[in-house]
Amino acid sequence: MFSKILIANRGEIACRVIKTAHQLGIRCVAVYSEADANARHVQMADEAFLLGPAPSKDSYLRADKILAIAKQSGAEAIHPGYGFLSENEDFAKACAEAGVVFIGPPVPAIAAMGSKSAAKEIMSKAGVPLVPGYHGDNQDEQFLAAEANRIGYPLLLKAAYGGGGKGMKVVWQASEFLEQLNSAKREALNGFGNDKILMERYLTKPRHVEIQVFADNFGNAVYLHERDCSIQRRHQKVIEEAPAPNFSAEQRKAMGEAAVTAAKAIGYAGAGTVEFLFDEDGSFYFMEMNTRLQVEHPVTEMITGQDLVKWQLLVASNQPLPLAQHEIPLDGHAIEVRVYAEDPDNNFLPATGKLTYLRQPDCHRHVRIDTGVVEYDEVSPFYDPMIAKLIVWDENRQRALDRLANALSDYEVVGLDTNLAFLRQLASHPAFAACELDTGFIARHRETLIPTPSPVGIDTLALAALAELAQVEAHNLAMRQYSKEPASPWWEA
Repeated sequence: MFSKILIANRGEIACRVIKTAHQLGIRCVAVYSEADANARHVQMADEAFLLGPAPSKDSYLRADKILAIAKQSGAEAIHPGYGFLSENEDFAKACAEAGVVFIGPPVPAIAAMGSKSAAKEIMSKAGVPLVPGYHGDNQDEQFLAAEANRIGYPLLLKAAYGGGGKGMKVVWQASEFLEQLNSAKREALNGFGNDKILMERYLTKPRHVEIQVFADNFGNAVYLHERDCSIQRRHQKVIEEAPAPNFSAEQRKAMGEAAVTAAKAIGYAGAGTVEFLFDEDGSFYFMEMNTRLQVEHPVTEMITGQDLVKWQLLVASNQPLPLAQHEIPLDGHAIEVRVYAEDPDNNFLPATGKLTYLRQPDCHRHVRIDTGVVEYDEVSPFYDPMIAKLIVWDENRQRALDRLANALSDYEVVGLDTNLAFLRQLASHPAFAACELDTGFIARHRETLIPTPSPVGIDTLALAALAELAQVEAHNLAMRQYSKEPASPWWEA
C-alpha cells in the first residue's frame, strides 16, 4: 500500500478520498487554486500546494504542475477524483512516464472509452447490446441524413467526444435534421474541440441504469450491482438510487454480466461505470463507460458495505479485489440527492455567494453527507456549484424515502439560492414514490415540481412599499447620527 498520495482535485471528492486514505494510514497531499486557499480539502490534507489562479485551466487542469508537486512532495500515486484530469489519457500516460501511479484504469482503457463512437464499436464486437445507430467516421451531411432515415425518427445526435449534455440534440423528423446536426456540431466543436457526431435511435421513455464495475490486475472483474439515475435535468443527474426500483434479479445479472464483458473487452483495471439505457420492454443498451469513480458512488457503498475508494487504492497498489462476485452483498436501499447552489425557478441557473448559515442533518448509519464546504465558505463562479451530496439508507425504498424527506427538512442554507425546495418536492412526488421513473420525469412534472409563484396582491405590495420606506428612513436616521454634521447630505435625505 502507498504511504503518500496526491489528490488532483477539490471539493467533496477530494475530502472523500482523504478520509479513506487517512483511515488506511496514508498521508495526503492536496493541491488548490487561489480561490480554494482555505477550502476544506486543504485543511484536511497533511500537506497542500498552490497550483495557480482560480480558473481551472490555470490550476486543476495544469497536469505539469500537479506532477511536479507529486515529485516534490514524494507522493507515490495520484488520485484524480472525477472531472478535471480524471479521464485524461495524456495525464495518465505522463504519470506513468514520471514513475507516479495513476489511481485509475490503464491508459489504453481510458483511450478506448474516450470516444463514444470508438467505444460503441468495441462494445459491438464484444457482443454488448447497442441502440441502433451510426457511430462511424463519415461526417458528410448527406450521408448522415441517409443514415438518419435508415435508423428512423426520433433520433438522438451526440458529440462523439462530449459529455454533460453538450452537443446533444433530439431530432423528431427529417425536415429538421440538418439544422439540428449543424447546431450539435457547433456545440461539440466549441465544447470539446471536435465536431464529430454519432447518431442513435431516440428512446422516448428510457431509464438510465448504470453498473458499478471493478477489475484488478490479476484478471478478476466484478459488478457491484446497479444504480438508477433516471431523474435528470438537462442530461445531468439529480437523484441516484440503488438498487434500481422494479429491477429483477435476472435483469441485474444480465446487465451486470454485460458490464463486466465491456470492462474485460478493454483490459480494464480499477473502478468504472458502464451506463445503459433501460427500455420499457426490459431491453437494455450500452450508452457509455466512465473510466473513473462516479459522483453517485456512495449509494453503491451504502448497499454493499464496501468502501470503493479503498478498493481503488488496493487495485492501484497491485492487490487483488477484496471480494469475488458471489461475496458482494446487496442490503437495503440507498438514495442520493445533489444539493446545488442554483435557482430552479430560473432554469437551474448556478448561484454564487457565501454560505452565511449552514445547518445539515445529523449523520449516522442511515444518513451520510459528502461535502467540501463548511459554514461561511464561498461558492465561486469558477467550479461546479455543488454544496453537498445527501445520501440516505434504510431496509427498503419506502423507508429510505421517508429518511430522505426527514433529512431534507433538516437541511438549511442561507446566503444564496439552492435547489433544496425543489429536492423536497421531488422526493415527495407521488409519481417518484410510485417508481414511475424515466429520464423525462422532471420535464413531465415540471409544473408540480417548480410551481409558478402566485401573483402578489395589492395589500402585500402596499405593505412591502411601507416596509421599504421605513427601512430607508431608519438608515437615513442612523447616518445622520453617525455623521453628527449638520452640513452632511444625510440631513437632507
